[in-house]
Amino acid sequence: MLTDTASTQLVLDLVGVFVFALTGAIVGVRRGLDVFGVLVLGWIAGLGGGIIRDVFLGITPPVAVSDWRLLAAAVVAGLAVFLLHGTWQEVAQRHPDARLGRVSFTVRLLDAAGLAVFAVSGALVALDAQAGALAATLIGGITGIGGGLLRDVLTGQVPEVLRRELYAVPAL
Repeated sequence: MLTDTASTQLVLDLVGVFVFALTGAIVGVRRGLDVFGVLVLGWIAGLGGGIIRDVFLGITPPVAVSDWRLLAAAVVAGLAVFLLHGTWQEVAQRHPDARLGRVSFTVRLLDAAGLAVFAVSGALVALDAQAGALAATLIGGITGIGGGLLRDVLTGQVPEVLRRELYAVPAL
């Protein structure tokens, strides 16, 4: 491991999964999905980039399906959004000038946080797997954008990475 300890890598992964799963769950709730749909969308947004990373690096089975802690982080995020979304909407209606009432702002804010965490984490995993610097850079970027890309495709949206020029570039 290139991080100080394995626990540092785990914390990076858990934070990234949780934050990206929040974005997937928020989009799922806004699309009117049931609890299972929200959980699936949270799971794919939280763990999709890591699955793509692991496939590129030949890590089988992908950590996303072999580590229960990552799955638990995605499920907790999805359930929290599903259960608290109504309360969130009430607060947003009481304070219409608050930016938090806009789902797109919230998703973008969480996307930025998840992108930062996963780009670094993905690059560290790639370097640990003996990938070269260029491969680690590209895999880190793909790890960062992969879950959001899959989330958007599954919900019938043009992926953010194709709509905003400063989405994938900061990840690289």
